[in-house]
Amino acid sequence: MFWLYGEPMVNQEPTRQDRSSRSQTATLIAASLGFGVIQLDVTVVNVAVKQIGASFGGGVSELQWVISAYTLMFAALILTAGALSDRLGARRVFAAGFVLFVSASIGCGLAPSIALLIAARAVQGAGAALLASCSLALLNHTFHDPAEHARAVGRWSAGASAALSGGPVVGGVLIATLGWRSIFFINLPIGAVGLWLTRTYTRETPSSAERGLDVGGQIAAVLGLSTFAAALIEAGPLGLGNHWVLAGFATSVLAAVAFLIVEARSINPMLPLSLFRQRAFLSPTLIGLLVNVCFYGLIFLFSLLLQDQQKHSALATGLAFLPMTAAIVGANILSGRLAPRLGTARTVLAGVIAMLAGSAGLLPIGHPTAYAAIVTQQLLLGGGLGLLVPPMTGALLGSVERSRSGVASGALTTMRQTGSMLGVALFGSLVAQHNHFFTGLHTALEISIAALLASAALTPLLAARRPRRDPHDTTQTLASGQARPRAPSRAESSI
Repeated sequence: MFWLYGEPMVNQEPTRQDRSSRSQTATLIAASLGFGVIQLDVTVVNVAVKQIGASFGGGVSELQWVISAYTLMFAALILTAGALSDRLGARRVFAAGFVLFVSASIGCGLAPSIALLIAARAVQGAGAALLASCSLALLNHTFHDPAEHARAVGRWSAGASAALSGGPVVGGVLIATLGWRSIFFINLPIGAVGLWLTRTYTRETPSSAERGLDVGGQIAAVLGLSTFAAALIEAGPLGLGNHWVLAGFATSVLAAVAFLIVEARSINPMLPLSLFRQRAFLSPTLIGLLVNVCFYGLIFLFSLLLQDQQKHSALATGLAFLPMTAAIVGANILSGRLAPRLGTARTVLAGVIAMLAGSAGLLPIGHPTAYAAIVTQQLLLGGGLGLLVPPMTGALLGSVERSRSGVASGALTTMRQTGSMLGVALFGSLVAQHNHFFTGLHTALEISIAALLASAALTPLLAARRPRRDPHDTTQTLASGQARPRAPSRAESSI
């Protein structure tokens, strides 16, 4: 990934300008490594589910936890991680994120049991939240010139896209040659280089002692998400009527109510509920939740289909995912050209329709279905997601004052990661509950179609009113005095 950032640094007597340039380059590489390693772990673990299950003898529910523990902690902690970044400084929190993520990766690679692997994956998700919340903040603080900032963000996003699309292939190669544990150990050199660059060259961002932490809201969020995920996952093998499953659902409802009460009364809430009164904010967050339930839930089932049902190797499975992830990257680029011509709502609707077509096209799938018969549908799913995310993110950022864009983008990330976790938990539970894998898969596809139809119904709300002007935010005004919604960078709109 170093080729993205120009010539390597050489030892010579540096001028002040050279030191500044070196610091910028190092910060860009560090931020890209931090965000890229998160994207890598999104796709690389899916390829290893069969090998992990075979190693520990775990069933579908245990494999769901291996995936969901990571996204659960990522979703639950991303907003608090942003508050920590503001309070303590992004450089310090970013470095801590590398330490936590790498330490947890070692724990994953050395885990002697499925339970310890799941626990280490949860810690990994916490580290991912710290890295994700700080990487863009470091770039914003380092690159002040608009043109340089745009180039830096573009390269940062390109590195993340490369990690996302290359993850399945990297995972397949590592598993085939070194075993599944190696997919976690690959994070060590990446983290070590990122941490060294951060500590050596990156400058600290200003800290704000006034930025408070919403401890009550954070506890309620973790409790609510974890108990709901546990109830969904365990409903597969135990059944919906099991008393532990019912207790999990009841606890998650109580935690959700507590979260709403805490956030409504908090002076500095982690998730301001007032944002959800705006239809233009509510619509993209709900769309983000629903499409991620569909996409990442189906990704998990595709992994089981290719390896458990069709007996493909880890390498073949990784290569099978490559067209889909490549479609995401290509559609991201295409979306930036289509949205100005078609408009936000129509571009998002086109992406949703593509995903609908892909989901509906998979309904006839059965045991003898060859990979060639489903690759087109996978391309539609990946391409549709890549097409809708950038304008959806832009609509959300344009619905709030510029001074609240950080918390707004954090809320979208939280909703999307929650959707990913719920998709894996729900769809995995469906295939575990039925004796026949394809019965559960067909039910999951029907739920996906319903979720995507609901998303399509929400797209007209994306053409929302401009946000009211924040009197304390002078950066959001033009010469005419009108508010200008900020378009998303490629980084903010990345998958």
